[in-house]
Amino acid sequence: MAKLLTHTGVVASIPEDNIDTDQIIPSREMKSVSKRGLGKGLFANWRYHDDGASRSGNNPDFILNQPAYAGTSILLAGRNFGCGSSREHAVWALYDFGIRVIIAESFGAIFSNNCARNRLLAIRLPSAQIAAIRKLTEQDPQSTRPTIDLDACTVSIPDGSRFEFKVDAFDRDMLMKGFDYIDFTMQFEPEIDQFIEKDRSARCWAYL
Repeated sequence: MAKLLTHTGVVASIPEDNIDTDQIIPSREMKSVSKRGLGKGLFANWRYHDDGASRSGNNPDFILNQPAYAGTSILLAGRNFGCGSSREHAVWALYDFGIRVIIAESFGAIFSNNCARNRLLAIRLPSAQIAAIRKLTEQDPQSTRPTIDLDACTVSIPDGSRFEFKVDAFDRDMLMKGFDYIDFTMQFEPEIDQFIEKDRSARCWAYL
């Protein structure tokens, strides 16, 4: 898995509070058993026009459809982003679309946990700092790209502004190493092998 040490990218802002997982990816968009391709369904109710039966084109008013925000990889949001159901598809859709960092006042607890396990960094900042990032970047999103430094736990803007954030130590370690739970477990492969060998001797019948 890819390590997340620093990231510089285009910022788009969806400042509403309580954006739930069904808004992030409606259930009708979760037709694939793969993580790939789910980005097409990201924010589908807002990104596309709907004639009642099928999509009838992109909604030009939605921020992620606007040319100035092409290649967006950092998302600004309000309070309680990712609330609602526990569907991991919401994180998969964001990552598949190209989002690597979400900055919000707060997150749904399960959503936040799912982010770290899927290489997506969820950063909590006060509303005033989020508003400052929005103001500094929205006039020219392509040229004014913040840099997130996960080692220093900072968000830096080209004008010199810098905001510090805190992140769970375990999540930070997983992201910086590029680990998922399998990778984390395999760090202990020698100990696992020793246990199996010891257990095989004590309970040989269980391995028949």
